[in-house]
Amino acid sequence: MILFIAITQLNCKQKEGSDNQNGSVEVVTPTDFKEKSKDQLIIDIRTPQEFRQGYIEGAVNINYFDRDFLEKISQYDKSKPIFVYCRSGNRTSSASRKIAALGFEKVYDLQGGILNWMRNNNQIVKK
Repeated sequence: MILFIAITQLNCKQKEGSDNQNGSVEVVTPTDFKEKSKDQLIIDIRTPQEFRQGYIEGAVNINYFDRDFLEKISQYDKSKPIFVYCRSGNRTSSASRKIAALGFEKVYDLQGGILNWMRNNNQIVKK
């Protein structure tokens, strides 16, 4: 039983930072996200309604549920890091893998989304 749990945890950790065919995804804490994302591309993948409630400064809103989501993302420079977040981290997990598969070399996924960002006393911008 203990061996099963250890193997399961190891698999989860490997998936969090796993390399995709074209790039890698790294799940990062709000502190690391804040430090690493300075002057970088930040994508808020929530709906426009969610975005208007507050977003991380400098973020661009590209709705994950839009049909042309991947097309919009693919217009950015794939050699530069891309920082992605949603509300709680669920959408970002899937979106980050898809973004890396487009050829982005480094994708950072904000652990716990903007809710975790705010729980860690980080500022948001409200329109």
